[in-house]
Amino acid sequence: MAVLVEWFESVCKVVIDRPDKRNAVDLATLKALHEVQAAAVSGGARVLVITGTPPAFCSGADLGGVELGEFTDTLLSVLRGFGSMDCLTLAAIDGPALGAGSQLAAACDLRIATPKSKFGVPAAKLGLAVDSWTVERIGREAGWSAARYMLLSAEAIHADELVGGFVHRLGKLEDAMTWAHEMSSLAPLTIKAHKMALERLGGADISLEAVEHARLAAWASNDANEGRQAFLEKRKPDFLGS
Repeated sequence: MAVLVEWFESVCKVVIDRPDKRNAVDLATLKALHEVQAAAVSGGARVLVITGTPPAFCSGADLGGVELGEFTDTLLSVLRGFGSMDCLTLAAIDGPALGAGSQLAAACDLRIATPKSKFGVPAAKLGLAVDSWTVERIGREAGWSAARYMLLSAEAIHADELVGGFVHRLGKLEDAMTWAHEMSSLAPLTIKAHKMALERLGGADISLEAVEHARLAAWASNDANEGRQAFLEKRKPDFLGS
């Protein structure tokens, strides 16, 4: 299997497992990731952690099967899919995240990386061009200056140069899993509402009415009552997502 899945209560860990290809993704891998996204939602995941089997997070696309059409369409569907998931998505990067690897990392809500990790989009070295969604996403997530460097010079940037921007924390997979478990206790309806608002600002086809509906649903939820009660009782809230 090119993609491995392991559950830790409400945390779903997804591993791109093609170490002989430095976890470069082909069409089959992308289809597997698409299926995992749906399974994570139906399985009640609160946090999805995506990582790669060492020595890379994802070194890009498997050039043996990269063509306009089904591959690029499926890649874009997977990238957009991370944003449309109600749960949090966290990329845990250790090693190169190049091309499709940087795209997958950018598509996630949050990113944690080891200092040796590096990000880049070397499409100009291959005579290819990424889609406008990727350009806009990397521009917003990494900042336009870093995006210009990656896209126009085709050079990579190390994770420690992107802390506070594209990289939210430095750390290993164990740190990512600890963070994921911590975030899994947050209120799911709040996460959903905030993600929808953020994705809308990022250009997703989400109406302002839908964002407002999600916000009001969070305020009217049992979880909102639980949060207030837990605050008054000085205890940790137990959010159920209702």
